[in-house]
Amino acid sequence: MHKSNISIDVYLDDQKVPEQIKWKASDSNADMEQIAKAMMVAFWDGADKSALRIDLWTKDMMVDEMADFYYQLLMTMADTFNRATNQPELSAEMKEFAKDFMQKFKKSQLQQNQ
Repeated sequence: MHKSNISIDVYLDDQKVPEQIKWKASDSNADMEQIAKAMMVAFWDGADKSALRIDLWTKDMMVDEMADFYYQLLMTMADTFNRATNQPELSAEMKEFAKDFMQKFKKSQLQQNQ
């Protein structure tokens, strides 16, 4: 059996707020650590039937970047859900929600900037 590792280093300020996130995957083509402004990691505990997750973002993550991050996550979760369950209709609904979410976010940003 092949083993693959993903390592994540989170650098914190004095108040334990993330300042920098770096990660590296053993099976990646990238030679160097990758820098990220945000991360979400989720695990499924089959015994407890519950999701365990880690959500972190750095101080310099902008609100519009967070909205883009969530939009992209929602879209890719819909694709993953479809591949895992073969439920294209539900996947399409998730994508419609993601599009609606982003439209509402952009509208709220425009209103705030007026």
